Amino acid sequence: MVYDRPVTHDSERPIPISGAPFDTAAGRPAPAERSPFGDRLVRFVEEVVGDDISGRIQKIQTHTNEVGHDPFGFDPVAGRYALAATALLHRRYFRTKVFDVDQVPDGRVLVVANHSGQVPIDGAMIGASLMLDRDPPRFPRSMVEKWTAELPFVSTLFPRLGQVVGTPDNARRLLRNDEALLVFPEGSRGISKPFDQRYRLVEFGLGFMRLALETGTPIVPVAVVGAEEQYPSIADIQPLAKALKIPSFPIIPQLLLGVVAPLPTRYHIYFGEALRFDGDADDDDSVIQHKVSVVKSSIESLVARGLSERRSIFG
Repeated sequence: MVYDRPVTHDSERPIPISGAPFDTAAGRPAPAERSPFGDRLVRFVEEVVGDDISGRIQKIQTHTNEVGHDPFGFDPVAGRYALAATALLHRRYFRTKVFDVDQVPDGRVLVVANHSGQVPIDGAMIGASLMLDRDPPRFPRSMVEKWTAELPFVSTLFPRLGQVVGTPDNARRLLRNDEALLVFPEGSRGISKPFDQRYRLVEFGLGFMRLALETGTPIVPVAVVGAEEQYPSIADIQPLAKALKIPSFPIIPQLLLGVVAPLPTRYHIYFGEALRFDGDADDDDSVIQHKVSVVKSSIESLVARGLSERRSIFG
């Protein structure tokens, strides 16, 4: 996600949550209701994967208000059901191997990863790794494209699950409340790469680095190996994408054959050592670019490690 140049704030204190004006009357999503089906799903998943889904949700830091969600719309009830569904994908479908997730520190942190796979399953698997494989769990907030807020259903679902529209002010508020923020600096350009460009990182935006410098936030580089092959795209019809007002219109052979589900590739997720940077958030682009290059190089090294260590796409 590429952010605009941040505006410096005078105060570094956490932004209060209680009494925030983001309630149902102001247009925020209503809190999810407990569902007997959802509760049965959670119990079933806990038996299948061996994870305490409910216990993990209870351990995370939340700032819910009187209507049951936080100022950005996150709802722990909906989050519990989503984590159960994600756990099945994480443990059984993609059989994710997770490396060094303990390198994600407590407190505010930017988790910066490569992006791929046509749909953001990689973000969900990173989130599952932080929730299910780190002790204590971390609940990452994802920065999503602004256009997702205009989509029916998605515009309501994403906030309930903790997704936040990627604006500088939203990011600052989350970090100043010591949240973990998941960022994909490649944006939609990364997720929609054709298959012949797989695992080649496109140019990173500079905004995440300005944000890290402004808020004094460490950056954890993350590499995801396995997502590039889940929906291999052989072409991108940009004229059609522009007509539909979407970032890309990929041609995916498996969808043409009627196979809707992603291929069951094996995910490998590598968390790198936390990086800390000094400097002025308002430095020239050339100065910021040098720091961004350090992060990008770290992710490229982790990707190279993952590609060399995996035995096959499915193993």
